Amino acid sequence: MEWVNETSVREFMFLGFSSLAGLQRLLFVVFLLVYLFTLGTNAIIISTIVLDRALHTPMYFFLGVLSCSETCYTFVIVPKMLVDLLAQKKTISFLGCAIQMFTFLFLGCSHSFLLAAMGYDRYVAICNPLRYTVLMGYGVCVGLVAAACFCGFTVAQIITSMVFHLPFHSSNQLHHFFCDISPVLKVASHPTHFSQVIIIMLCALVLVIPLFLILVSYVHIISAILQFPSTLGRYKAFSTCASHLIIVIVHYGCASFIYLRPKSHYSSSQDVLMSVSYTILTPLFNPIIYSLRNKEFKSALQRVVGKKISLPHH
Repeated sequence: MEWVNETSVREFMFLGFSSLAGLQRLLFVVFLLVYLFTLGTNAIIISTIVLDRALHTPMYFFLGVLSCSETCYTFVIVPKMLVDLLAQKKTISFLGCAIQMFTFLFLGCSHSFLLAAMGYDRYVAICNPLRYTVLMGYGVCVGLVAAACFCGFTVAQIITSMVFHLPFHSSNQLHHFFCDISPVLKVASHPTHFSQVIIIMLCALVLVIPLFLILVSYVHIISAILQFPSTLGRYKAFSTCASHLIIVIVHYGCASFIYLRPKSHYSSSQDVLMSVSYTILTPLFNPIIYSLRNKEFKSALQRVVGKKISLPHH
């Protein structure tokens, strides 16, 4: 990326937790423990999916990709935030800020489209089970993930380029703990109305298009499930979709609050609170919701652990 050199700002200062100066060491310990637990659970999920052949299905393929995406997403933001909680000078270079924004937007946007792909997977599994292995072959799954990543990359490239081509002459103080769109736009000297409209439209499209595809999938899923003859069959079908729905609600709820609000409703303290939820808490709960409460996954995990324990005896 080439940035226009029309700026006097060479670094940004984070003020996200400045109002909690007395609690920063405690926050460091809490966030570090949560981060380590998140990394550990995602590592368990990915390794179990790779090692157990019973989990080599489209649903768990997407889940493995989702875990990788969330691990990278937290890695872009949380380690820097942890360092800043203990540092006197909480700064990031101009280029570093641009790279951080691009990377988290790429992963976040890809996450939205990946959730749509997972919705399609559930649609095929429930509405067309006899052709599931044909319609959701390995090539199709890889193609859907590649399409999600391409869409995420394109949107992230456009938004980051537009934000960092703006002049930054006055303040370099970001009322946040990472380089999110709104805090950086707020310190730009002359943000144009056109650029702000384009950025909001792109954020809306990244949220609305995948959400629309998910809703269409679930309209067909629910109508198919209601035609199942047995209550047990309906319950099992709904239970396979429940985890995905919970993640969708949390992801789109947080993202809509952050990126689709009118500028007049912008509040840096609210943004910091919501950002903590989707950068630290959501990646913590997603593995628990999706895998660790899943009987099939827990059985696979027991098999993998059992094999590893029995290997030294042979």
